[in-house]
Amino acid sequence: MPRLFEDLELAHGDGRFPRLFRSITKAQLLILDDWGPDRLTAPQRRDLMEIVEERYGRGATMITSQLPIKAWHDVISEPTFADAILDRIVHNAYRLELEGQSMRKTVAKMDDETPQT
Repeated sequence: MPRLFEDLELAHGDGRFPRLFRSITKAQLLILDDWGPDRLTAPQRRDLMEIVEERYGRGATMITSQLPIKAWHDVISEPTFADAILDRIVHNAYRLELEGQSMRKTVAKMDDETPQT
């Protein structure tokens, strides 16, 4: 998500926003990886709202996050936008809550245990 918002900000500045927005909203599957490391700014909230509004009922959106859903309101950091955005995302969603160690840790541990030849 940080890269998405960076690209959207640049696109607003150089006139590419309509084309980028169209490509994002028409994708069959949009993956929003790493939701929540930072609170959203006002322009990010507006962009995200426009994206989820346009995609609602038209395409699949996958969101990955280390934050529980109850903390997402704080990430959006404006109650009206948070309600609107999350209403379009959460209520028709399938939730998969993973437990256990990170796959990165598991793979690193396996690499450490592999004999070197």
